[in-house]
Amino acid sequence: MRTVTKDNITDVFKGYMSDKMDPRMREVMGSLVTHLHDFARETNLTHEEWRAGIAFLEGCAAIETEDRHEFILTSDVLGLSSLVDMLHSNPAATSSSVLGPFHVSGAPPLPVGGDMKRDFGGPILLAEGVVKDIDGNPIPGATIDIWQTAPNGLYASQDDAQDTYSFHGLQTVGADGRYAFTTVKPVEYTVPTDGPVGDILNACGRHPWRPSHLHYIVEAEGFSPLVTEIFPDDDPYLDEDTVFGVRSDLVMTYKERPADEFPDGMVISDKVNEPFLYVEFDVILSRKD
Repeated sequence: MRTVTKDNITDVFKGYMSDKMDPRMREVMGSLVTHLHDFARETNLTHEEWRAGIAFLEGCAAIETEDRHEFILTSDVLGLSSLVDMLHSNPAATSSSVLGPFHVSGAPPLPVGGDMKRDFGGPILLAEGVVKDIDGNPIPGATIDIWQTAPNGLYASQDDAQDTYSFHGLQTVGADGRYAFTTVKPVEYTVPTDGPVGDILNACGRHPWRPSHLHYIVEAEGFSPLVTEIFPDDDPYLDEDTVFGVRSDLVMTYKERPADEFPDGMVISDKVNEPFLYVEFDVILSRKD
């Protein structure tokens, strides 16, 4: 009989794993349990602290819904989401960044030159660029799933005053790879703090703010899908994003332009009579292995 002790419990666990396990599952589970056990020993984890950890997980599950993903938000504020992104980003392509907990699937089609601002107030932002490969060639037919907050700092899934797909659109580029749309200038906002994640932030003395940004999911046949965000260089929270999503190549500059420089061919071209903001941001995709 082998008695389990605090020093050998990790090896005993690994001994319980079947030789028929998938090799990658064996590697991941073995490493996970090793670090969990080392964490408990290193911190001399108490029963009360262990129960608090279990209560935290139960609290996340209790408020998890189709529109609110507290477990993803937990991963985000702990930096795990960003670390996984950075581990698997191709340095020759646009960096990936966090998906966030408020993406809504099934966004309506948004034509090249389309508008997401509609009747919302706030500065007009014209965003455009080219989806291309790492050699600079445009990628025809690429799709960009775009979403952002409204001027009140809330995503549609957080705000009963907005419809389901407010500030959401799915754009398919043409042969030139160009995308273009108008929207309202995004604003900085706080992640939800009324749940377990808020307790973590408060306990660590951390603020809940994110810099303003646009979300993109870019996909094309034969290429690795890209989940990313782009951030303005003048945002006050650029260097202290609570979910660690900012990368140097995702920072861009808004340029103010007079109304008479607004280009033709956009859905709202004949309605712009005030200065607008302009940003150009190209997206580079890497081919699948």
